[in-house]
Amino acid sequence: MRLRRDQLQPVNSPLVGFRGMKVQRVGTITLPVVVGAYPQQITKEVNFLVVDCSSSYNAIIGKPTLNCWKAVTSTYYLSVKFPTEHRVGQVQGDQLAAIECYLAMLAMDEHVQTMSIDKRRITAEPTEALEDVPLDESNLEKSTRIGASMEKETKYTLVQLLKKSLDVFTWSHEDMPDNAIKEEVQKLITGEFIREVYYSDWLANVVMVKKANGKWWMCVDFTDLNKACPKDSYPLPRID
Repeated sequence: MRLRRDQLQPVNSPLVGFRGMKVQRVGTITLPVVVGAYPQQITKEVNFLVVDCSSSYNAIIGKPTLNCWKAVTSTYYLSVKFPTEHRVGQVQGDQLAAIECYLAMLAMDEHVQTMSIDKRRITAEPTEALEDVPLDESNLEKSTRIGASMEKETKYTLVQLLKKSLDVFTWSHEDMPDNAIKEEVQKLITGEFIREVYYSDWLANVVMVKKANGKWWMCVDFTDLNKACPKDSYPLPRID
């Protein structure tokens, strides 16, 4: 979260677990937490205790915070509901992710006896056979996969398009133009062209494309937003 040590309030006493294991506290910090999807959402200041230990969880919300939210929890349905100014808000968990986090926590401690879980992890399988396609003849590691049952003409057109768009793929961390993205986003925010919204289901990731002059161009696909606004008489321009 890029928090500096000087932002934490010091705490001296350690945490003690059920088996007597001590975890040293790093400090405490108060952060705003947004829960739910707009407009059925609430924003509350939450006091977090920062500890230095390995964990598969980014944060753990305790009972005092849930009581402050007036939340009702269901461990069976992995759901939390809470009152808002616009009726009842809800946060839904993921059963598979919960199991993975639980198993990861058990694996971190060799002294804990793990229980066997019959339910295996469900892995999504491709609906058809895939074919490896090299995008850069000088570097065979730069490749992707497409459907093998595709028509020959369509496959050729797709492969040529992918090769032409080789610069938009990221093969390593060095290929991700983080600074360019931050600069472009800051320009749009300063010009009041964009602002933060909470319609996460309608948005798509931005894509950075390098121009011929070496500068970066930020592209956004408005397809999902246009689908969410079928009655809009002034649709946003489509960017291919």
